[in-house]
Amino acid sequence: MKKNSLRFFLSLLALILIIGLIGCSSDSSQGTSQNQDTSSNDSSSDSSNDNESQERMSVTIMAPSFSPEGLDSDSPALKAIEDYTNMDINLQLVANANYEDRFNVTLASGDLPHIMVAYKTPSFINAARDGAFWDITDYLDDYENLRQANEIVLNNTSIDGRIYGVYRSRPLGRNAATINTEWLDNLGLDIPTTIDEFYEVLRAFTYDDPNQSGQDDTYGMVVSEWAGPWNTMQVWMGAPNKWGHDENGQLKPDFMFDEYREALRFFKKLYDEGLVNEDFAVMDSGQWFDPIVNGTAGVVVDVADQANRLQNRITENYTEDDIILDVFGAVEGPHGLRNLPTAGYHGVLAISRTSVTTEEELRRVLQFLNDLNDEVPQNLAYNGVEGIHHEVNDGVLDIIAQRDGGTLFDREVRDLNQFQMHVSGDLFLKAPQTALQKRQDEVMEANMDIVVANPAEPLISPTYTERGQQLDNIIDDARIKFIVGQIDEDGLDEAIALWLRSGGEEYIAEINEAYQIAQAAQ
Repeated sequence: MKKNSLRFFLSLLALILIIGLIGCSSDSSQGTSQNQDTSSNDSSSDSSNDNESQERMSVTIMAPSFSPEGLDSDSPALKAIEDYTNMDINLQLVANANYEDRFNVTLASGDLPHIMVAYKTPSFINAARDGAFWDITDYLDDYENLRQANEIVLNNTSIDGRIYGVYRSRPLGRNAATINTEWLDNLGLDIPTTIDEFYEVLRAFTYDDPNQSGQDDTYGMVVSEWAGPWNTMQVWMGAPNKWGHDENGQLKPDFMFDEYREALRFFKKLYDEGLVNEDFAVMDSGQWFDPIVNGTAGVVVDVADQANRLQNRITENYTEDDIILDVFGAVEGPHGLRNLPTAGYHGVLAISRTSVTTEEELRRVLQFLNDLNDEVPQNLAYNGVEGIHHEVNDGVLDIIAQRDGGTLFDREVRDLNQFQMHVSGDLFLKAPQTALQKRQDEVMEANMDIVVANPAEPLISPTYTERGQQLDNIIDDARIKFIVGQIDEDGLDEAIALWLRSGGEEYIAEINEAYQIAQAAQ
């Protein structure tokens, strides 16, 4: 690549010298665009308007589709994004249900588009290691928007410590608890801020008649067969996020730390005292939120934006006066305020080395991805073209293309957000929020300061790839059995010993080896 760049530069220099000899008195402004250094950091971080002097480039993007109509290639919104980025965009949209299969088939064919939405599957990991996609780790800081990528999310997306795509952002601090504030008011209580207060609220919700019915018909918190709430709450109580460093600096799984054991004792106490539903281990996740909606349970630990959905189920199209739910991110445990983050992303936009063959082309594609994070393309991708797909009246967004079944919006806008990244934040205009929705956003933002990273998130273990489900089941089953009293602490120790014999020892060794390699590569 360097030899090609050198030959290009020498040829260009020779051409300039010839032109200079022919007409030394020509207008100097005519040669300005010819002398631009397209590989410089300064030009890479400029806005999309600086690309207007460059020849328009064609770029093919493969992404999942969620629209029942399928995106029209003549979409005015797509055309406007093309004009803003100075790119001709060819979209290869694949139904989301079939996307992983199509991704693998495309990967095997060797005929890759310029950009592909890629998930961190074994096939993508192996392809990245084999050089099918550009390693963009050392390029991100050259671009105004891309350099704003969150370090925790970058770590989560990385493969062997390197970055092979620009992530599609999702709220990192999304995990939170929804609580019935009407019950709190009835009992003269506030939203809990510590583990002890959390316990007292759950106990009061169970035994102090929070709905003032005079009946024994309520309990504190509803949990389902999904393990997410336990994972979140044990981080509140000081346990690592899946993996943590021991006193010797070695990585070990969360269940090998004392804080994990303390969390399980707390969960067992909640269960023994009836503060959670006794059928949690077999409750279908599809029925999980029903007790909140019907007024049987007062707390659920899930994601912050669940509160708005639940409030809408309680009172459809609710007004501010109807709100009885609130949300909080975490409660303070022995190590302060901590919360379990999400992965912070849903796939990456990976750049193929077979279609993007030179560093010059790579920088052009990276500039394109950078520009897509600007406010204008974000608005176009989510709201379409003003006057066609949406209107703004007194600052209030109205998506007119969603009227009459929304077929126009489906055909011309909906799937455009599948190659959006939001690395620089959500800059597009949104419909007015309720007080509860604003509270959700505040909680997610505040959570960013207390989320605990998983140091092993980007690491790959062959043993876990082969036997991960079996290993997870051993620990998950033991946790449930301990909470409901089917095993004691000796039983927990026996489960951990079984985990180690079943491949856990190899798993720990492989994770630590991969971690050392990743650290050395940074």
